[in-house]
Formats: sequence, C-alpha cells, structure tokens
Amino acid sequence: MNFEFSPSLPAGTRLIALVADKDGLPDGIEAPLAEGARSARFKGRAGELFEGFVERGGTVVRVALAGAGEPGAEGRTANLEKAGAALAARYLTSGESTLALDLSGSGLRAQDVAAVLLGLRLRAWRHDAYRTRLKDEQKRSLEKIVVVGAAEGSEAAWSVESALADGVEFTRELVTEPPNKVYPVSFVEKCQAAFADTGAELIVLDEDEMGRLGMGALLGVGQGSAQPSRLLAIRWNGGGDEAPTVFVGKGVTFDTGGISLKPGAGMEDMKWDMGGAGAVVGGMLAIARRKAKANVVGVVGLVENMPDGNAIRPGDILTSMSGQTIEVLNTDAEGRLVLCDALHWAQKEFSPRRIVDFATLTGAMVISLGSEHAGVFANDDSLAEDLLAAGRTSGDKLWRMPLDPAYDKLIDSQIADMKNVGPRPAGSITAAQFLQRFIDKGVAWAHCDVAGMVWADKPGATWDKGATGYGARLIDRFVRSTLEG
Repeated sequence: MNFEFSPSLPAGTRLIALVADKDGLPDGIEAPLAEGARSARFKGRAGELFEGFVERGGTVVRVALAGAGEPGAEGRTANLEKAGAALAARYLTSGESTLALDLSGSGLRAQDVAAVLLGLRLRAWRHDAYRTRLKDEQKRSLEKIVVVGAAEGSEAAWSVESALADGVEFTRELVTEPPNKVYPVSFVEKCQAAFADTGAELIVLDEDEMGRLGMGALLGVGQGSAQPSRLLAIRWNGGGDEAPTVFVGKGVTFDTGGISLKPGAGMEDMKWDMGGAGAVVGGMLAIARRKAKANVVGVVGLVENMPDGNAIRPGDILTSMSGQTIEVLNTDAEGRLVLCDALHWAQKEFSPRRIVDFATLTGAMVISLGSEHAGVFANDDSLAEDLLAAGRTSGDKLWRMPLDPAYDKLIDSQIADMKNVGPRPAGSITAAQFLQRFIDKGVAWAHCDVAGMVWADKPGATWDKGATGYGARLIDRFVRSTLEG
C-alpha cells in the first residue's frame, strides 16, 4: 500500500475519510453528513465508523468518519490506530483504489497522524499468495492512501512507524506461510533478502558448525527431519561500543511433536510454532529499517520436528552446548531444547547486557492467560518492568509469571542433569526454570511465552484472522524505551 502526503485533496477524489473524536464531529462537515451521523448514533468511539454521501463541486463523494475516542484519554495512540484500522477493514475490498485521509483542522500531532496510518496499514495486511479463485468483491482494491492537511513532521514520523510496519508484516508473513515454503533454510533465505539493504550483519551456522560447537540439544530436535537445521543471528550496531541487548527466538518451523506425536486434529496450526523466531526477526527488521541508535542482536534457532526413524526418542539423553545433559521424556517439549543451545551460544558470542527470549513454548500458557497476554518470566525485576511497560505501550501485552527454585525439583532427573519436561502442573513455570539453567550468572534474562498470541481465530484491533505479528512491536518499543531513550 502506498502512502502519499499532499497539501490538498487530489482532483476527482471519490472516497474521503475524517477522524472524529468522541462526542464530537469534525468542523465544517456538511449538514446531511452530520445529521446522518447523529441519526446513526455515531459517538466517535475508538474504531467506530460511519459513512455517508455528500455533494461537493457537483460530484457525489463518499465520506467516512472514523472514531478515535477521547482526545486526552489513556491509550490515545491505540485508539488512533483503531481509527485507521477501521478504515482499512471497511474499504480494503470496497472497489475503491484510493482513500484520501483529510486531517485539515483535526488538531492531530505528527505522532497521532503516524498512529492512524500505522493502524490502517497493519489492518490492511493480507496474505493472498495462494488464493487463486477470489471473487472480484473479495479482492483487495485499496492501494493508495493520500494524507491531506497533516501536521508538520507527520511524514517524518510516519517513516519511523512505516519501518515498524515492515517488521510486523514480515513476522506475519513468516508465521502465515505453509511449512513446505518456510523451513529452516528458506527462513534464513527470506531474512537474507529482507535485510539485504539495511546494513545489518547476518551470521548463519549450518549443522556441521553447530555440531562442532556441541549443540546437541538443538540438533537433536531436528535430526528426524529431512530439512537441515540452522542457527541465524542478525546483528545491528547503531549505538556505539556498549554491550548489545540480545533477543532469542524459538524457530520450530513445523512441530509434529516428533515421536511423541501430536493428535492429528489441529496439527496444521503448528506451522506457527516458529512465532517466537518470527517476532525476533520482525523486530530486528523494524530496528534496522529505522536505523535505531542501539546495539541489538537477534538470534533464532531453526528446526523442524519430525517423527523419522532417526528422530530422538523418549528416554534419550542429549548433551547441550553448555555441557549440561538432558533426559528427553517427551519429544514434543522440543522448543526448550532449541532455545537452551541458542541462549548459551548467544551469551558466549555477544556477551549481552540483557537477553530476552520469545517462544510459543507451552500450551499451559494458553490455559493460564488465553490470548490476552503473553507470559513473562524474569530473573531481574528491572528488566521485567521494562518489558511490561513496552507491552502496555505497544499493545503486545505481557503478564509476569513466577520463577522459584522450588520448582526445580520437578525437572531434576535421576540419570541426567535435568528432564526436558516436568509433570502437568506448573508446565509453563517448569519450562522457564529449564531455560534459566542455561543463563550465565549475572546476566539479566527474561523469557516470553507467547503461545497464545501469535495466531488469532478472530480479527483484533489491527489484524485480521490469522497471524497477529505479536512480538515485533514489543521488541521495537523495548529498544526505543530502554536503549534509545
């Protein structure tokens, strides 16, 4: 979708949108439009939409009012995004190719304008690459947004948020693509193409290199697949000489459960078991595209978990890169095996000031928090608070969960250093306790279990059904707030 800024409405404009605050209508709108809005009980609530037709210069034009809520209310930015999203949802397949967003006299600041446009662009994202029989009325028609009368600085503000949209859309694309299109090697190739012009450095480890490093846990997960595993690191140096902040993502591009095979019903959803890796690379793309003044690294472990004759079995013992041994009781508890080697390698390679991992790790987290919050576990209160604050601001919400040594006994093994799974109770917590055993002493670490957040069965504020892009905005906001000030 193209975005253009203009001082005046283009000639021949047929579709015009205005932003309306709660309990108020934009100044200067025609009486029939105002009366129609009042008759329809349009209140300007966030995301509310009203449209009417008026005559201007001898031409009948379509005018939409998008509600943005109360001007001074908490969550104003999110409400402005909802206004933009409502326009996208209504007009994406309307048959109109251009929408003019008239902000003349709206009083919206540059950042407010960027928020409206961000909501519009994110809600307009669709993945139609494999849909060959769409009817005309189902096809996307809206291609251009012309922004009229925006405040000074709006175009610069939008360039920053547009980079964020690039990252969110990249996350959604990776999560949405089928597993025969996105597997470890192709995931890396897509990243190499996306980051080609950003100035970021990409490091790729193949199975031989990981084997020499002793990554027996990660390689164990992937050894039952015909698709070779990979480790990918994306390094962005924009902040001087300080130690980097590192984000690590679980990238299981398809998860059958391995020998501990999942039930067939719903297994197709397991293409998004790489949602943590998708979040990390999407966040990194946003950071690189907007040239963030920070040192940030994204690391993703990429595997496919399949039940081949060469696959790991329940009862096997794996040796991780850290030297710690793991008794595998359930091959479907594979994400932590991928992450433990990726976390250890990232600490040894980059000596981070802080390290945060993202993973669709446990079904228990979905039972605990549903699809409203991801869970965050942290060994450092300051890091936890910074992540929670970034979640509130970005809309990628988090809820803090406990870490406690009392849970460690649940994953102690009689024949190895630990088991890869504990009993059913506290399943998300024991998974976090497992990961904590691979964090070096003195390193601030947080684990985000995003299992309920990367895919949606119904439309949300700025997404349609399907991939939400969760995590990319959280990472970008965390970097803005804590590293760039």
